[in-house]
Amino acid sequence: MKTSIATVSISGSLVEKLHACADAGFDGVEIFEPDLIASDHSPEEIRGLARRLGLSLDLYQPLRDIEGVDEATFTENLRRAAATFATAQRLGIGTVLVCSNVATATVDSVEHSAEQLRRLGDVAARYDVKVAFEALAWGRFVDDYRRAWRIVELADHPSVGVCLDSFHVLSRRHDPAAIEDIPADKIFYLQLADAPALSMDVLSWSRHHRLFPGEGDFDLATFVAHVLKTGFDGPLSLEVFNDTFRQTDPDRTAVHALRSLVWLKDKVADLPGVGRGASLTPVADAKPPVGFDFVELKAEDTSDVEILLEQLGFVPSGRHRTKPVSLWTSGDVRIVLNEHQARDLDPHVAAVGLQVPDADATSRRAADLMAPAAYRRTYAAEQALGGAVAPDGTEFFWVTAPPAGSPPPWVAEFENGLPPASDGLLRQVDHVNLAVPWQTSDEAVLFLTSVFGLSADAPTEVAGPSGLVRSQVMRTDDGSIRLPLNVAPQVLETADMPQHVAFACTDVVAVARAARARGLRFLAVPDNYYDYVAGRFGVDADTVAELRELDLLYDRSPDGTFVHFYTRTVGSVFFEFVQRVGDYDGYGTDNAPVRLAAQRVRSTG
Repeated sequence: MKTSIATVSISGSLVEKLHACADAGFDGVEIFEPDLIASDHSPEEIRGLARRLGLSLDLYQPLRDIEGVDEATFTENLRRAAATFATAQRLGIGTVLVCSNVATATVDSVEHSAEQLRRLGDVAARYDVKVAFEALAWGRFVDDYRRAWRIVELADHPSVGVCLDSFHVLSRRHDPAAIEDIPADKIFYLQLADAPALSMDVLSWSRHHRLFPGEGDFDLATFVAHVLKTGFDGPLSLEVFNDTFRQTDPDRTAVHALRSLVWLKDKVADLPGVGRGASLTPVADAKPPVGFDFVELKAEDTSDVEILLEQLGFVPSGRHRTKPVSLWTSGDVRIVLNEHQARDLDPHVAAVGLQVPDADATSRRAADLMAPAAYRRTYAAEQALGGAVAPDGTEFFWVTAPPAGSPPPWVAEFENGLPPASDGLLRQVDHVNLAVPWQTSDEAVLFLTSVFGLSADAPTEVAGPSGLVRSQVMRTDDGSIRLPLNVAPQVLETADMPQHVAFACTDVVAVARAARARGLRFLAVPDNYYDYVAGRFGVDADTVAELRELDLLYDRSPDGTFVHFYTRTVGSVFFEFVQRVGDYDGYGTDNAPVRLAAQRVRSTG
């Protein structure tokens, strides 16, 4: 099935957009009229450029406020439409999008609108152009695709059909099942966009907050399945109005967009009654990760991190035999410290290792989804890891999960170390919190969803000293992988937003006492916080005193309790130790403002 994208979905001039779409691998594009108007290239030159780039020009849009008007207004509208059709003809485009009237409609009648669309079809036919009529979600009288189809059905003109747009259907919570009642040859075009679930006027929602498939809350796979069951075989086309994508690099955004369609086609093919075929190119199937394998911190000098790890009970378990890389362990938890090619870099989370059921399958899936490969120099006697680079630059690697109790094979490459520490207190990596730039946060969600099969929790906002921090957790269903993505307030650079690695403990109080005995400096928690804990949760005085003594934080939900502490920040990374009691499944979100304020006090002296 062909892929297409509206030029409004990415930044740049029209020529730059066409090059970006072609380089990414799209089959075609929709030309957004303002892009052509602002271009210094004639329609014929754009047509020729698209042909040289191997792009079809699939749609010219939009033609607004045509039907549902009085005769005098409609006469002027036909003149305006003829000029648009002439431009489409010069571009070599055979379909023009006509939106339902939002501004000048005065006649609320499907028969009246149908009669005017029939006459519009007569004009379109003279230019060898077809009209795809779309019900805008904020249309004055036509805001439902079912009403738009009824109007087209009554118009009964070979040059008049419908355009189905997922945003306009799903934002109004209209049931898409009736799409299957529309004959395939009357569905002239299909436009797709995802979006977050927001409570706001639908026009603003549409103009500023659309997303690529896989990044929002719409069930696009089911929507597309309804369309395909009609026999529709036109392109899957993206029309995404989004303030971020209009500012970011068009080449990167175009690849990001195409990845979303590849993912969507794969999801559609898995639905009952659809199936895979030539129109839905399969993506390699790979099961989600089953656990963390390692976390890598990179810096020119990792000695400060080594001191911190030693205070936390980790031991040095070897030096890599060919690279300036060391391994620190506690039980089955592995932290890799990398000083290779790290000049002028402060400590930061550079890579996350995952254990997956089948590493080769994950590698094939990542390649099918155009995930950029992560390169590491590997010698003959060393294990090559599958890897991809996330949108924020963090590298993700994966290995096939070894048998229970056995380390992965790559651990043997580290020599002359101590046996792993094992006091039974440290269980596993609980979560890795990554700071992502605002302009790649949506792309990061798609990357983790599509490549690794993670799901996105609802985003939350945390108040910090420098503004709101937006956080969204990507995770497996069983919680074995949790990756909170934090977007810093725009007044901060992403580098000023620390990352952290959280470890799950069986007894966080014992871990804290042992770490303090080894000289660990905890992140200081203000006394006011403990007064708040005592009042809010009714915690007894002895427990509050213990929390206060060890700078521990506390949270409770109906499912259980959560106790945790933070270390000081080294470079841009710090550690957290957590104990989940019962079925507590959160992250102590209400404690985050306390942590952010304490970190700001330390950073400002």
